[in-house]
Parts: sequence; structure tokens; C-alpha cells
Amino acid sequence: MTKGDPLLVRYKDSVYDLSDFAHKHPGGLNTLKGLHQQDMQERFEKAPGHSDAAKYLMKEYKVCDKNNNALISNGKVNGYVNGVKNGMNGTKQANGAIPQTTDDSMEHLVDWTKPMLVQIPTLRQNYVEWVNKPVDRELRLFGPALLENLTKTPWWLVPAFWIPAICYIIHLGVRYNLPKRPEDLTLGDHLSPTVFGCLAFGVFIWTLLEYSLHRWVFHLDPKDNRFLHVFHFLLHGLHHKVPFDPYRLVFPPVPAVLLATFFYQPVRLLLPYPQLMLAGGLIGYLAYDMIHYYIHYGSPNGGHLYHMKRYHYQHHFVHHDLGFGISSTMWDKIFGTPILLRKLKYLLKW
Repeated sequence: MTKGDPLLVRYKDSVYDLSDFAHKHPGGLNTLKGLHQQDMQERFEKAPGHSDAAKYLMKEYKVCDKNNNALISNGKVNGYVNGVKNGMNGTKQANGAIPQTTDDSMEHLVDWTKPMLVQIPTLRQNYVEWVNKPVDRELRLFGPALLENLTKTPWWLVPAFWIPAICYIIHLGVRYNLPKRPEDLTLGDHLSPTVFGCLAFGVFIWTLLEYSLHRWVFHLDPKDNRFLHVFHFLLHGLHHKVPFDPYRLVFPPVPAVLLATFFYQPVRLLLPYPQLMLAGGLIGYLAYDMIHYYIHYGSPNGGHLYHMKRYHYQHHFVHHDLGFGISSTMWDKIFGTPILLRKLKYLLKW
């Protein structure tokens, strides 16, 4: 089975179109092999690790109920182009979109056709439960198109912006901290042990900051505070709600610059070579953002990134209160929040 192959399955007398989900499946693409136009109930229930969040997400792909009624978002009925025969034919609506069902237990609390941010305060005591129940659909934060576009970031924009910025900051650090005139600086000055030592220390500091932000800020307990609900949703909640949105997996450069400016102030006051320390921290951040995108949409074939992909998916769909490391598990082990992954007899593929 390869990415893009059709995958219609039956489960408990209903039909699911997993064609677009297969390569996102946390359990791997290869574990779905041979299920097209088959009943998957036995394999699904024997497979370990299907959490409540995974079962909730599965409802996104339901296209036909046990009465062979075609379904779309918000529970409306719409005929397929070719109809549904025995629950296994015709997977598209007339407009070409894959129909989606809505879990009325939670998703009826919001209107997915309208901007989401203004609706968050209305969830009140339901917010925490709702935000941790993932869906696979487009989420619009703001109404105005310009403002909305500023919240979406293609992955390549992050290195395109930060690599030149980091190089310039390194140059400033060398220029301000070496007893040479700027015109006398050489490439060797930029590659000195002092420069590499500062950059390495900055990366190390970032790894602690990465863990701390994810655990104590991104996963703060908003309780019943509507302001904190909005704050949490903007920072991280939307990523847990729509974990497969490719434009919300990396941090937009503008708010990232503001945060870097904020964190630079104590660095400037407390540490030597502050520009180089900042550059090291930004290198760590850039690696973190690229790793985060890759473990969502890449297909590692073993090694560290393969382990982190499995690890991060466990954080998303099983253990929201564990596994806060993205680039490594080091600080999870130090602070007692690691996720223990089950040993597998086979290599997962995506």
C-alpha cells in the first residue's frame, strides 16, 4: 500500500474513507495494508493503543452509516456522485469533497464554518475536553483574510527567514566581542572555538526552554477562565485540535521575533557573548521547528527521528500530560515525564 491509494473500510456496519488519512495514521501506513473494501473491526480491536482520542478522530472519516446513508459535515445528508452500493462505492460528494460526519457529543458546540477564536469563550467548562479531541479538517481562526493568512506558515518560510538572521546575529556577536576592527575580521574568527562553544551552550539552553514552554505554558491548565482558554488555544490548543494542519505546525516568524526579543533581555544581562548565545538558542529553535514538522509529515526509517515521531504521536493521542520533548526526550527523563513506547516487531512506515 502506498500514499494516495484508495482505502474504504467497513467498521461496525459503517463505512470509512481512510484514503487521505492513511499516511497520517500514527500506527503507520503498513498496518492498514490489505484493508481496502474489507471489514477492519477485528484488526482494529486487536491492535494495541487505540485511545479515546483516536476513536474520536476516526469519526471524521465516516462516509456512510449502517443504513447506507451518505454523510457530510454537521450531519447533513448528501448523495454521492455514483451513489453508495453496499457501503463500499463512491467516496466523493458532488463538489469533490470527502464528506465528514460530526461527533454530536462535542463538535456541535462550535460552528466550523465560522472563525473559531471568537467561539472559544463560549465553550466554558467544555473547552479542555473539546480541545483534546482531535479532528481532521480546516480550522479558521480569524474572519479577515489578511489576519487569517498571518496565522498560517508553510514550513520552508521558517528556515528561509531564520538562517540569514542567525548568520547575521553570529556576525554581530563576533564583531562586538573580538578585539579586532570589523574590517579585520576573517572567516576563522567566525569559526573559533569560542563561537562554537557559545552556540552549543545556546542550543543546550534552548532544549530546556523547549521543554519548559511546552509543559508549563503550552499545557497550562486554563480551568474555567475564558481568557486563558483563548490564550491556550492560540498558543497550542489549536495544534492539538487539528494536528494534521500543515500550515500550523511551525511558529510564524513575526511572533517568534517578538519572543526572541523578550528572551534576549535576560541573556544580555546575565551571560557573556549574548549575541552568540542568542544565535545558539535560535539554532536550537530552528531545529525544533523543523523536527516538529518532519515528525508530523515525514517518514523516518528508523533512528532518532523515527523514535520521536512515535513518541510525539503518543503525546498527541494518548498522553497529553507526558512527553513534552520534541527534539529529544532528555528533559522528560530528567523531570519524570517520559512516555514508554511499546517495542514493535516491525518498522512503521508513513
